[in-house]
Amino acid sequence: MGEREASILREIVEEYVETGEPIGSRTLSERLQASLSPATIRNVMADLAKAGLLFSPHVSAGRLPTEKGVRLFVDGLLQFGTLAEEDRASIDRRLDIHGRSYQDMLAEASALLSGLSSAAGLVLAPKSDAILRHIEFVALGPGRVLVILVSSDGQVENRIIETPPGVPPSSLVEAGNYLNAHLGDLTLTTLRDRIRQEMEASRHELDSLTASVIESGLATWDADGGTLFVRGQGKLLADITELERLTTIRMLFEQLETQETMLQLLQLADTSEGVRIYIGRESGMFGMSGVSMIVAPARNEAQKIVGAIGVIGPTRLNYGRIVPVVDYTAKLVGRILG
Repeated sequence: MGEREASILREIVEEYVETGEPIGSRTLSERLQASLSPATIRNVMADLAKAGLLFSPHVSAGRLPTEKGVRLFVDGLLQFGTLAEEDRASIDRRLDIHGRSYQDMLAEASALLSGLSSAAGLVLAPKSDAILRHIEFVALGPGRVLVILVSSDGQVENRIIETPPGVPPSSLVEAGNYLNAHLGDLTLTTLRDRIRQEMEASRHELDSLTASVIESGLATWDADGGTLFVRGQGKLLADITELERLTTIRMLFEQLETQETMLQLLQLADTSEGVRIYIGRESGMFGMSGVSMIVAPARNEAQKIVGAIGVIGPTRLNYGRIVPVVDYTAKLVGRILG
């Protein structure tokens, strides 16, 4: 692509990212530093359209970039910004882990990404496979119990479970004592399998209510994959008026809630050394156009993936601004989780 074609494509994509509106040859002629007539620009735009980089949403309405055009812009024409020191300091403050749980920090990271990108922020924390140190059950009210699980790396997970009516405090204490006596150097997965086998063999030794508490508590961690935090879904609905786009966003919301989405996010992060940009159907996750995703792995000091950080939104995301934010946030979350 020549310099003239590149400058016109860059201007069209930048206008699209900023406003979402098509731009015409006359406006481009006024903006471009090179002295090009509207007729010359129209000819270049026609060539770019033939190459599949531009399209016209309406007759005589100017041009918009296709997903292929946005991809070419991102790969070859975009200058990625650097994160200012004050932005780094702000992210550091908001993700400070002291005095709060990992869950709160990860939810904050997701909200932070959403706020800085004007899109939806995604933060995936895989399920911990650390050795367990302690399990405790705390009554919250009739039929509701808080399960506290502490791992050897200091991570604390809290889950609320439902229990049969009338569970006395003694059953909660007995359930905690039973599990803690079997911990040893086991991960949760190993402990769960062993406990289920032993409970089948010695059910008569446990009160039925105590057994119910243990089974309910272990079941809360049954799902594989981890926890996915999504904040800012409402921002995906901004400036959406067409029924087709509303249907697309509804489908996106449904897919974000599935376990399969979490596993796919981890797979995408696992194949990425750094930040990756997926435009439209490129990720293979959502199978829909008009959506872009920026994702980066969160790695610990041993370079093992401990999470995935990302942003999902319309193809007119401000890539130059968002990419360094995702990159820095992923590295910070990786250090904290690691």
